[in-house]
Amino acid sequence: MLLDPADLQAIWLTVRLAAIVTVILLLVGTPVAWWLARTHSWAKGPLGAMVALPLVLPPSVLGFYLLLAMGPNGPLGWLTTKLGVGPLPFTFWGLVLASVFYSLPFMVQPLQNSFEAIGERPLQVAATLGASPLNAFFTVALPLAKPGFLTASIMTFAHTVGEFGVVLMIGGNIPGVTRVASVQIYDHVEALEYGQAHRLAAVMLIFSFLVLLGMYAWKPRPQKG
Repeated sequence: MLLDPADLQAIWLTVRLAAIVTVILLLVGTPVAWWLARTHSWAKGPLGAMVALPLVLPPSVLGFYLLLAMGPNGPLGWLTTKLGVGPLPFTFWGLVLASVFYSLPFMVQPLQNSFEAIGERPLQVAATLGASPLNAFFTVALPLAKPGFLTASIMTFAHTVGEFGVVLMIGGNIPGVTRVASVQIYDHVEALEYGQAHRLAAVMLIFSFLVLLGMYAWKPRPQKG
């Protein structure tokens, strides 16, 4: 068999994690990106920097502070304990929360660029026709930003699939709960199971290539004037 049951379990867990994170970030990242694209507030710079921070921050640093925040003595850990959920580290939903933070720029930045490319003119025309700002957002901005949504969703999903440092620090290595594909490959290498590591790594490599190929294939080509 190409992949053993543990590898298939890790792949399924990875796909589930990436899908949930992508949906959450579509809901959270869209208003953030819209605000960043439209605002002239002094807070745009600090918020944009905070959104982009995971791009330059070592995953171990982000994972460490998330671990402290979600632990029993951290603010998120205190909140989840009060809500009866319990501490999130070393749980699947802890992985989800950590991945949302880590993949945030891969959703927000393509959407922000797409919203900024729309410009003021289409929204002004919609306003003169009587559309409210909310109606103009759903009927004008969202359709025009469709390529940005596609790019953001693909990049967020693919980035979440490839996470290692953050998920290892927050989730550990619990089979069926937090052992995603990247951690499974690491386990194979540590156990000197290079053949199994190679097969699983090859699957992830092919997947990543196909994701990027699909993204570039669907990218609209500029029309020649």
